Amino acid sequence: MFAPKTILVTGASRGIGLLTVKSLANAGHYVFAAMRDLQGRNNAIARELIDWAEENDLTLETVEMDVTNESSVNATIQAIEKDRSINVLINNAGIMPTGLTEAFTPEQIKACFDVNVLGPARACRAVLPHMRDRRSGLLIHISSTAGRVAIPFFGVYCASKWALEAYAESLHYELAPFGIESILVEPGGHSTDLVKTAPAPTDQDCLLGYGKFADGRDQMLGMFERMFAVGENITDAQNVADKIVDLIEMKGPRPIRTTVGQDMGLNQINANVAPVQSELIKSLADRVKF
Repeated sequence: MFAPKTILVTGASRGIGLLTVKSLANAGHYVFAAMRDLQGRNNAIARELIDWAEENDLTLETVEMDVTNESSVNATIQAIEKDRSINVLINNAGIMPTGLTEAFTPEQIKACFDVNVLGPARACRAVLPHMRDRRSGLLIHISSTAGRVAIPFFGVYCASKWALEAYAESLHYELAPFGIESILVEPGGHSTDLVKTAPAPTDQDCLLGYGKFADGRDQMLGMFERMFAVGENITDAQNVADKIVDLIEMKGPRPIRTTVGQDMGLNQINANVAPVQSELIKSLADRVKF
C-alpha cells in the first residue's frame, strides 16, 4: 500500500491538468490544483473542483498560481510548505502555438517559452530547496511527442518542449544524490482543448509570403480534431492522468521518459538514444564528481 503524497499540479483548470488532479485525489492523495485567476475566469471550475472533492470526501485544494510570474509561484509554494511538505510537483501548464514557424514573432516565441520552459523552471526553483532539505521528492514534467521530434507548423511548440526535455533530464542527474527524481511524460495527440486554444502566428506579411502553405496550421489542427472526434481510447486524455498516478505510486527508480498514446516513433528514438546518453553520463562521471 502506497503512502498518500502531497502533490502540486500546475495548469489544473483544464485538460490533462484537470483530469490529473481528479485522478490523484480519487487515488487518496492530497492535491493542490494550481491555476490562474481563481476569482475571475477560473472561479467556476475551481468551485466545481472543491464541491466535487467535498461531495466525495477527497483532499483537494485550489491555489492561485501564474507560472509566468516568479512572485506568484514563490508565494504559493511557500504558503503550501508552511503547512505541508510537497512530495510531488507536476509541471503541466503549457500552450501549443501552431502555424508557420517564421511567422511567429519573437514576442510570441518568448511568451511560449515563458509558459512551457520558464514556468517549470520557476516552479522547480521554488520547491527544490525544500525537497533537497528533505532529501526526497519527485518532479514530473509534462512534455510531448513534440519534445523529441520536429513537426511542420509546430516549430515553436517543439522547440519549447525540446528545451523542457533537456532541462528536466539535466535535473534528473543533478538531483539524484539528494534522492529526488526528475522525469518526463511524453503524451501523443490527446483530446484536450490545446487544439482549440492554440496561438496562431501574427506576422501577416510573412504569412502572405508563404501563399497557400500558410493554410498548414488549419489543416494540421483540423486533422487532430477529426482524429479526436473518432473517440478512440488511445487519444483519451484520461490515459495520461492514469499514467501519472501510476508513476507516482511506482516503487523503485522510475524511467526518465514515459510515452502515452500514439508514440510517433518516440519509443524507438528513446531506446536508441538511451545507451548513448548513458555512456556520456558514465564518461563524465569518471571525470567529474556528481
